[in-house]
Amino acid sequence: MEEKKSLDDRISKMSEEVFFCKRCVNSNQRFGLTFDEKGVCDACQFADLKDNEIDWGKREDELRVLLDKYRSKDGKYDVIVPGSGGKDSAYVAHKLKYKYGMNPLCLTWAPAMYTDIGWQNLQSFIRSGFDVNLMFPDPKLHSKLAMLGLELMGDPFLPWHYGVRSFPLRIAIQFDIPLVFYGENGRAEYGSGKDLWYKSGENLDYWKNYYSNLYKSVDVYIEEGIRRGLIKESDISSSLELYKLPSFENLEQLQIDMKWFSYYKKWIPQENYYYATENCGFKPNSKRTEGTYSKYASLDDKMDGIHYYMQFIKIGIGRCTSEASQEIRSKLINREEGVALVHKYDGECPHEYFRECLEYMDITEERFWEIVDRFRPPHLWKEEDGNWKLKYRVS
Repeated sequence: MEEKKSLDDRISKMSEEVFFCKRCVNSNQRFGLTFDEKGVCDACQFADLKDNEIDWGKREDELRVLLDKYRSKDGKYDVIVPGSGGKDSAYVAHKLKYKYGMNPLCLTWAPAMYTDIGWQNLQSFIRSGFDVNLMFPDPKLHSKLAMLGLELMGDPFLPWHYGVRSFPLRIAIQFDIPLVFYGENGRAEYGSGKDLWYKSGENLDYWKNYYSNLYKSVDVYIEEGIRRGLIKESDISSSLELYKLPSFENLEQLQIDMKWFSYYKKWIPQENYYYATENCGFKPNSKRTEGTYSKYASLDDKMDGIHYYMQFIKIGIGRCTSEASQEIRSKLINREEGVALVHKYDGECPHEYFRECLEYMDITEERFWEIVDRFRPPHLWKEEDGNWKLKYRVS
């Protein structure tokens, strides 16, 4: 029974009462999401704030003042932009360089396994005029950590979460670049971040209180993996340094300034897509992404499908719910259309790269489905005639 214990502490805090936002298709099972007295989730409330309260002209003035503070006078890099070359990071980097005259160093933490379209879009982004530092972690180590993420957290993206957070800050220290520009404030835009609505970025206190609680040290997962017999000490074939945040002392010494571009510019992912297509050669996939209806979001990693499928298993809402909710808030579709899309696509099993992902993590298909069933919360799932069904669906 001990093997069944998840290291994702959020699961034990899930409410067994299930309901859905009255405006979008989000569920209260999304970790940290809150609702007002009308049953509207905090992501939709934030969308109202963006439409009705924020003076975006004033926010752009704030952006120009900030960039003038850090702008290089001698051609050196003056801002770091982490990203994959996808629509959002391409939009941010291109705006900073070609509209605001900054000199960005763009950083890419490589996915576990590049898709063809993801690699093409990164190359197109580079050719549109950017210096990109691309980090490929040791695949032997990364695959073991992905397996541990799936086994212990129900998320094979665990090592990606570590790397994408640590790598930009380590390069910032190495190159003495204190300004780091991320894309959107994800917790405000997509829910569970009401405390961040008026924040322009992340400070070190936020990092200490949020990320250290959400993601335990990578050492914790390795120690637990060894204890459960999932890996051996000899499997840790490379340094773990890139999976660990740099010291807070070094970040404080650099006076690191981490900002969200979405604070200064109204964040609409579809408009970012159009901008990246026109200016950075970004191309959508030739077919819709499994588990949803879109063709232009999160295209670069073959592991994406399992990551979002496990989200569906753990909280009962998948990739389509997230994308439809965002497009309802952006007034691109209505709730009725969103409900229909969720019923059609949410929770679709990712077949296209399924075998490759299992081989990458050295997991059999039988073991994979054992893990999946272990992460099904009993208040969300029921088994009927040998098939699993959700107890609650948006309507």
